[in-house]
Amino acid sequence: MARFEQITLEKGMYNVPGKSFTQVLEELDNSENYRGTPLEGLDAFQRQLKRFDIKVSGPSSDQVEQFFATTEGSALFPEYVIRAVRQGMERASKVTDLVATVTNIDGMDYRTIDPEGGDWEPAVVTEGSQLPQTTLRTSAGLVKLKKRGQVLSTSYEALRLQKLDLFTVTLRQIGAGIAAAQMGDAVDALINGDGAKEGISFASSESLSYADFLALWGSLSPYQLNVIAAGTDGIQKLLQITEFKDAQAGLNFQGTGKLCTPLGATLVHVPSMEKGKIIALDKNCALEMVQAGDVFTDSGRLIDRQLDEISVCSIAGFARIFSGAAQGVSYTTA
Repeated sequence: MARFEQITLEKGMYNVPGKSFTQVLEELDNSENYRGTPLEGLDAFQRQLKRFDIKVSGPSSDQVEQFFATTEGSALFPEYVIRAVRQGMERASKVTDLVATVTNIDGMDYRTIDPEGGDWEPAVVTEGSQLPQTTLRTSAGLVKLKKRGQVLSTSYEALRLQKLDLFTVTLRQIGAGIAAAQMGDAVDALINGDGAKEGISFASSESLSYADFLALWGSLSPYQLNVIAAGTDGIQKLLQITEFKDAQAGLNFQGTGKLCTPLGATLVHVPSMEKGKIIALDKNCALEMVQAGDVFTDSGRLIDRQLDEISVCSIAGFARIFSGAAQGVSYTTA
C-alpha cells in the first residue's frame, strides 16, 4: 500500500503552529518519494484527493458531498476551500506589481526596517578617508495589518449536490474580492502613509499630459519609474494622451490587451483608487507587503458539515520602504 493511503487525516492537522495543512501532509508523505511514478507532479493534498476519489475540476467533477462520504475525506474540505480562494486572489491580484517584497510572519506584531538613516549615494573618497555611513534601524511603528475576508451563507443541504467545479468559481470570486481590497490597502499606504512614514507628495496638474509624466520621471531620480497606478478615471485620461494614439500602441492593446504607457512603465488599474490622483513608483524599492499566515477558514466547522457560514479571510499590511521611490500627480477632475 502506498504511503499516502496510510495517513490518518484529522482536524488537528490544521492547527500546527507555523504550518499549513499541506505542509503537515508533506512531512508525512514527501512528494520527492514519487519521482518517476504516475503520481509525480501531485502534491500531498492532491494525492489525498486521489485516494478518496474526489474530483474537484473538469466536466466530471464531483458534488460537494463527495468530501463528506468518509470521515477522513471531510478533513480535506477546508484545504480545498483555502486553495480555491487563493487561486482567485492570485488571478485577480496586481499587488505584486506594486511591492518589492512579501514578508510572511506568524504573529500579528511586526516592525519593518527603516533604511533611510543616512546617505545611499555612493561617494568617491580619498585614501584614508571614511566611507559615508548608512544606518538601518527598526521602524518607529508597527505595520498596520488588516483582516480582509467574506462570509458565504449557505447550508449543507443547499450545497451538497452542487458540482465542485461551479463551487470553485464562487470561492475564486471571494478570493478576487479579497485581493482587490488588499490592492486598495497598498495604494492607501502610499497615498496616506503607513503610520511610520508619511504619504507621498503630489504635483498639481490641470490636465494630464505627457509632460507630467516626464516630470514624475525626473522627480523619482535616482529611482526608476517602472509602475504607474491609477483608478478608472485616471486610466481613461491616460489612454487619451496623444502618445498613446499611435498605430503600434493600438495594435498591442487590441491584440494582447496589454496597455502601452509613457516611458515604458507597467500600468496598474486600481478601481478603488480615488479620482484625481496617479502614482508613479519604483516597485523594487517602494513598498513591502506583510502577510500574517495564509488564507484562513474555520476548518473545524467545515469538517463537521456546519456549512451555514463559510468564512474566509486573509490578514496583510503594507509598509513604505524608501520614501522617494514613489511620487504622484494630482489632476482636476470634470
